[in-house]
Amino acid sequence: MNTQNIIVINGNEFAFEPGETILDVARKNSIDIPTLCYLKGASPTGRCGVCVVELEGSPELKAACSTGAETSMVVRTESRTVVASRRKTIQCFLSSGNHNCAISRPGDTDWTKFQMQVQQDDNSAELCPVWGDCRLQDLAYRYQVTGEPALRTESSYPMETVNPFIVRDFSRCILCGRCVQACNDVQVNNAIQFDNEAAATKIVAPEDKPLKESDCVFCGECVQACPVGALVEKDARYNVRQWKTEKVRTTCSYCGVGCQIYLHVKDGKVVKVTGVDGVPPNFGSLCVKGRFGFDFINSQERLTTPLIKENGTHREATWDEALNFVADKLKKIKAEHGPDSIGVFTSARVSNEENFIAHKFTRAVLKTNNIDHCARL
Repeated sequence: MNTQNIIVINGNEFAFEPGETILDVARKNSIDIPTLCYLKGASPTGRCGVCVVELEGSPELKAACSTGAETSMVVRTESRTVVASRRKTIQCFLSSGNHNCAISRPGDTDWTKFQMQVQQDDNSAELCPVWGDCRLQDLAYRYQVTGEPALRTESSYPMETVNPFIVRDFSRCILCGRCVQACNDVQVNNAIQFDNEAAATKIVAPEDKPLKESDCVFCGECVQACPVGALVEKDARYNVRQWKTEKVRTTCSYCGVGCQIYLHVKDGKVVKVTGVDGVPPNFGSLCVKGRFGFDFINSQERLTTPLIKENGTHREATWDEALNFVADKLKKIKAEHGPDSIGVFTSARVSNEENFIAHKFTRAVLKTNNIDHCARL
């Protein structure tokens, strides 16, 4: 460890590696510097201004996410100046559109009393669809900031609801750029960007087309990255409140990659799917099937028991009966026509271990090399 690479944060000395930012060092040492625009895996921009910190000897506050750590740097993360700046920034965000949640209290109502009243009644679509699961709201709670009605600006862009998966509500967009980074830097789909980087008034697909007419592949990475209610899953909007669901971690079954996902379950039904951040192999990212292709789970037409066809019709059977039936048929075919009269096809939707079992069963039990994979068909 290079003893010269020492930074002081809130009065404590910490070692750092060359290339690390102030935010990197802080997070590595469990110091919470709030962020809105920062997205792990993308180049930091310092766009939102929430992660600002005070540097001794510097007349200006610096964005912790994009300021490199330097030897003998003295940093304060929650000074009066820093807190005042963050409160002002958060207030500007709250006043920059339709953020109709518990933080926009009316008049001079007591802040805490208003929070309690709103939490008791959440049956109205007047509240933001991500109320209770919003990073901006979290920060407003933390710093006790409310929007100023006098400063409120209305969006001139209508809501986009024409695509089947994502609702784009521009009235709630704070132009933090996380969705652009998620699309371009993380997924590298390059489907969206700022309409004009200088003015930065809207995030658009090329030629300002709806997503369904663009190069968007509907992986939903932008939805998972959005810290507010500007991008929401269409089926989950107003139907899913985060605290009313149970998160169950599992492995996506659509292919053999093994992406880790959370099933959000309500009343015994899967109502939403998100990626598990920070965990391989997908690190939170999903494809369109993994994120949105879950409706079949709750379908009333799903087969739940084996079926055996007799006299042209199917009848329900137990697993033991069905497995014995298949085993007997395979034995008979093998005895009458030889093992090479049998072929086995495996699937990309099962794990490597399951495909290995199928391989051993085919070669060691059936005694044939006739095994192939659906990806080659």
